[in-house]
Amino acid sequence: MDAVQMGLRRYWLARGALNGGRFEVPDSDLDVSFARARMVDVDFSGLRLFRFAAHDSVFERCDFSQAAFDNVSFGATAADGRWDRGTWPATLYRECVFARTRIPPQAFFGNARFERCVFDGARLRDLIHTHTAQFVECRFRGKIQDANFWGRPTKHTAALGRDRNAFTGNDFTGADLIDVGFRHIDLHAQRFPGLPDYAVLDRVDQRVKGALAAMADWPDGEVKTKAARSLRFQADWAIAYNNGHAVVSRNWVDRRLPPDVRDQIFWMLVGDSEEQ
Repeated sequence: MDAVQMGLRRYWLARGALNGGRFEVPDSDLDVSFARARMVDVDFSGLRLFRFAAHDSVFERCDFSQAAFDNVSFGATAADGRWDRGTWPATLYRECVFARTRIPPQAFFGNARFERCVFDGARLRDLIHTHTAQFVECRFRGKIQDANFWGRPTKHTAALGRDRNAFTGNDFTGADLIDVGFRHIDLHAQRFPGLPDYAVLDRVDQRVKGALAAMADWPDGEVKTKAARSLRFQADWAIAYNNGHAVVSRNWVDRRLPPDVRDQIFWMLVGDSEEQ
């Protein structure tokens, strides 16, 4: 590792290969960037890093359990932060473990590809910078809240060299999904929790239309208004982003609605669907 000074920022730049052992920072400056590095079977567990950034690197079978990132860029645009926007190489995480890992809100995932990684109780909340991240055969356990996953990059396709994000074979059966969006993703290529708590549904716009019709006899008031508004909003998003498909739970509608109302709406939507 080399010590680098860029303006007021002083950080360690890690390059080359490390096979096995514990990752150690030479001093108390826990600001580390990886550039064209290859880390295999390296132990990062329990580290508290002020900043973690990786560019054009590979992490294979690395253990990030109980690590804490204050700032993170899993797939940085460039090693020194000065991106020319010409190319954006991916950083690969293969069979890595993120168990009870503290990932900060609004973490920058960048051009990162996660293959067969385990997110077991990792802090996955307020994830809005995931437009260019890829997930293949990963396993998720625990709460995921206020997050989006994308099957298409929203920009920078030329630099990425692709117009689709790989997102397939992921296992969410042990996850609690709260306000989690799957955009342009084949929901049937993933595994989700099933009934009585979740269902993967088709024809969401038609199901919502049926639910609204059933709600016509409800007393007019704030509950009915909020429920109808939330259903219409979710139907519009399902059509716009997933061809009318959606992962539906009781939290799919406005969470401020009474639990019994959300439960009733959920079963209205599920009906006799075979898509579960």
